[in-house]
Amino acid sequence: MAEKSTATKLVVEPREVAGSRAVRRLRRRGLVPGVVYGGDADPESFQVDGRTLRQALAHSGALLELSIDGAKGQACLVKDHQRDPVKGQTLHVDLLRVRLDEAIQAQVMLELEGVDESPGVKEGGVLEHITREVTVEALPTAIPDLIRHDVSDMEINDTITLESVKPPEGVTLMDDLETVVATVVVPRMPTEEDIEQETELVGEDGEPIEPAEGEEGEAPAGGDAGGGESSGG
Repeated sequence: MAEKSTATKLVVEPREVAGSRAVRRLRRRGLVPGVVYGGDADPESFQVDGRTLRQALAHSGALLELSIDGAKGQACLVKDHQRDPVKGQTLHVDLLRVRLDEAIQAQVMLELEGVDESPGVKEGGVLEHITREVTVEALPTAIPDLIRHDVSDMEINDTITLESVKPPEGVTLMDDLETVVATVVVPRMPTEEDIEQETELVGEDGEPIEPAEGEEGEAPAGGDAGGGESSGG
C-alpha cells in the first residue's frame, strides 16, 4: 500500500549568491536560501518565504513544480533539506531538476500498520521496526509519498524482510530483498547483574556515595593479615 505524491507548485524569487552575512539577513527576514541544479540548465540560486516552503514540503511528497520569478515551472526533487537542530527551522534547501519521462531513484519512508493488532504484540512481544526507509526507482510522478506494510499477523519470533513489502505499480524496490524490515521479540527480563550495574547508592545531594575508608580490602579481625608487629617480647 502506498500514497502517491503529486507535484506542488513552489514560486520563489531569484537570489544573488553572497556571503554568510547576507544569508543571515535573509533568515532574519523569514526567507530561506536554496539552489536548484541538474538537467541541462545551470544551477540557480533562489530565496523563498519560510512558511511557503514549509507548506509546499508538507504537501509535495517527492515532487515539486518550481517556478523562479514567475517563469515556467520545472519538475524538481528535494535532494537536501537542512534544519536548525534546536528550533527546527529550515536553513537551506537543495532541489534537483528531473525529467518526468525518465525513471529516478528516491528514498521513501516505510510505515508499518497493524502493530497493536498483531498476535505477537498482544502476547507481550515487542515489535522492532528496523528498516524505516527504502530506495525505490520509478518515474517522478509515480514515486510514492510513503509505503505502508501491514504487520497485523506477526507472531512472536516472526521476522519479515523487504521481500514481503509490495510496492505500488510502476515502482521497484532497489534495496536487498533480504533486508530485515521488522521482527517481534520476547522482551528480555533484567537479570540481577543488570540491576546491580544500573543501581548505585546515592546520597541526599544526588552524588554517588564513596566507600568508607577501610570497607575495601579490610583486614580480617584479629590483627594484620600481613604479619605485623606482635605485642610482648
